[in-house]
Amino acid sequence: MKNQFFKYSLLLFCTMLITGISSFKANAQQSAAGQEIRFSTKTYKEVLAAAKASHKMVFVDAYATWCSPCKELHKTTFRDPRTVAYFNRHFINYTVDVEKGEGINLAMTWQIEGLPTLLIVNENGKVVANHTGYVNGSGLMQFALEATESSKPKAK
Repeated sequence: MKNQFFKYSLLLFCTMLITGISSFKANAQQSAAGQEIRFSTKTYKEVLAAAKASHKMVFVDAYATWCSPCKELHKTTFRDPRTVAYFNRHFINYTVDVEKGEGINLAMTWQIEGLPTLLIVNENGKVVANHTGYVNGSGLMQFALEATESSKPKAK
């Protein structure tokens, strides 16, 4: 009887262990897949102040709610693990609806003519690079790397 009880206890323990490991792996994968570029919820003026304080450039995602390529950027490109890691580390990220609130004036200032428009802005508010249209993760990385390289002071 003790031997049979031990077998059932061991079987129950192994089942619980396997279930726990499977659950842990699923949660870890879901967590990694759930990462995305973190966009500031502050005003553009506050974002520029944060950029100046941290000596980082600002990555701007200018969008509209009806824009399908804009939605695709948020669904895919802004969740690409390599892109997420790079942008969250090197930029202050800011997303703005160009048809609402301060986005209306910013769209006029930036002369946005198509959506989505992606901008790299220096800490003083000067646009150093822009791209209009959908781009995948590697394309966005290339855009950012070219923008940061071209904005570095030239060696004499």
